[in-house]
Amino acid sequence: MSAPALLAVSHGTDSVRGRSVVGALVAAIRARQADTRGGFVDVLQPGPDALLRKLPAGRPAVIVPLLLSAGYHVRVDLARAAREADRPVTVAGALGPDDGLVRLLARRVAEAGAGSRDRIVLGAAGSSDPAAVADCLEVADRLAGVLRRPVPVGFLSAARPTLAEVVEAARAPDVRVVVASYLLAPGFFAGLMDAAGADVVSAPLLDGRAVPPELVDAALARYAAASARVRVRDAGDLTRPPEGCERNVTVAQPQGNRRGRTA
Repeated sequence: MSAPALLAVSHGTDSVRGRSVVGALVAAIRARQADTRGGFVDVLQPGPDALLRKLPAGRPAVIVPLLLSAGYHVRVDLARAAREADRPVTVAGALGPDDGLVRLLARRVAEAGAGSRDRIVLGAAGSSDPAAVADCLEVADRLAGVLRRPVPVGFLSAARPTLAEVVEAARAPDVRVVVASYLLAPGFFAGLMDAAGADVVSAPLLDGRAVPPELVDAALARYAAASARVRVRDAGDLTRPPEGCERNVTVAQPQGNRRGRTA
């Protein structure tokens, strides 16, 4: 069986700069995994359904979410696309939590000029999915270990505490508050993060310079893990996740037309 196609699916954004840097990430992934195709789960096209329809008949695929945590889009939208596909499809885990991305976050904080007396706050987009929130808390814990200081988390939407609340709580005389931006790319949420009241906000993980190898490594690691679970079977069969697979990976085969809401 040939290797599954890699469908690198990002959120989608109206930001021209955001689209550009995510496109560069997809190109960097493609440079190491030739059959890589980019798409979007929201805002832009092509969506995952269209990407799957364009593949050769019967060609298996792995959808790699270019998302930092596994919220609604991973567990519902992308899982639905995999379930309704006419071929074996696996949805890989989100990019985070990941130690490489934590090191990248620490590098962005250092590049922003954070000093030893500054208070660091992790700023995340937020989700109504408790598992996605837990992912962000885990990233903050790992970042605190790297920076050797506490790193509380604030969210921009759908979860509490808000980033503005956490920034305000971190205030102290003669101490700056620095937000470590846990965002993939520039766009709407980056603007909200800049307006949350911190003294300094680090750049998103994709900042317009060379694509960080940590992001490419994370995407390809998710692809490799999911590829091992893709098996070509007759339409209508179910490929079940093996015992012990990570909680943010969905493995599915066609099971008829199950409808789910699309964001």
